[in-house]
Amino acid sequence: AVVSNAEYGDCGSLLTPDREDMTEEESFEYLPHTDPATFVAEFQKSTSADNKIKFHTGTTTLGFKFKEGVIIAVDSRATAGSYIASQTVKKVIEINPYLLGTMAGGAADCSFWERLLAKQCRIYQLRNRERISVAAASKILSNMVYQYKGMGLSMGTMVCGWDKRGPGLYYVDSDGQRTTNYMFSVGSGSTYAYGVMDTGYRYEMSVEEACELGRKAIMHAAHRDAMSGGTVNLYHMKQDGWVKVSQTDVSQMYYQSLEERK
Repeated sequence: AVVSNAEYGDCGSLLTPDREDMTEEESFEYLPHTDPATFVAEFQKSTSADNKIKFHTGTTTLGFKFKEGVIIAVDSRATAGSYIASQTVKKVIEINPYLLGTMAGGAADCSFWERLLAKQCRIYQLRNRERISVAAASKILSNMVYQYKGMGLSMGTMVCGWDKRGPGLYYVDSDGQRTTNYMFSVGSGSTYAYGVMDTGYRYEMSVEEACELGRKAIMHAAHRDAMSGGTVNLYHMKQDGWVKVSQTDVSQMYYQSLEERK
C-alpha cells in the first residue's frame, strides 16, 4: 500500500506494509483467541504463576544531535535476568549507509524488525529512485510493530540518519510510539547517561568533544547499572553517511578515568 502525503504529513509517499501484504517470513499469526492482547497480558503479570514471557531487560543506548551530525553510543552486554549472556552484542544495526538503528529490549525483536525495516527501505529506494527519509523510515517501523501492540513484543529503538533535511533522530517502541528530539537514551542505564549528558552537552561541540561525551555517558551508565557493560560502540552519522568511530572496553575506560582524577 502506498500512503499519501496527506495522511502522514512529513513522511511523504512511503511503503507501509499491512500484515496481509507481508510474506510468511515477515509476519506472525495472531493467537487463536478473540482478544490476543488480553490473553497475552495474563502471562506477563508479575503476580501470575504462569508468568513465562515477562522480559527482564537491561541495556544503555544513547543518541544525540550536535552541529556536526548525530552521535550513537551503546554498550554491548546482553542479560537474561541476573545472568550475563554475552559481553559482545552488536546493538547498532546498520540499516543502510545513511541509517542506523539501536537495540533495547528483546534482542530478537529489535534485530528482526530492524532488519525487516532495512528491506522496506531498500524497496522504497528502488521504487522511488531516492533514499528514504529518516522520518519515513521511523514511521514504517512504527506502523509495522503497532499491528502487534500488546502481544508481547519488547523493543525500544532509536532510528537515526541523514537525509535532505539534515540529521534526524527518532525513538520508536514496540507499542508503535514514535517521537523525535535532539537527544534520547533508552534502557535500564539511561538515567545515568542522561545525568552525564545534562552536565556536558552543548550543541556547538566539536566531533572529538561529542565522541568523548558519548563514550563517557555509556561508561558511567555501565559502571552503575548491572545490566549494562562490555564495550562502548560509538558511531558518528555525517552528511556522507555513518562511520564507526571506536569500540572501547568499559572497565579500562573507568579505571583510566580514576587515574586521571588523582
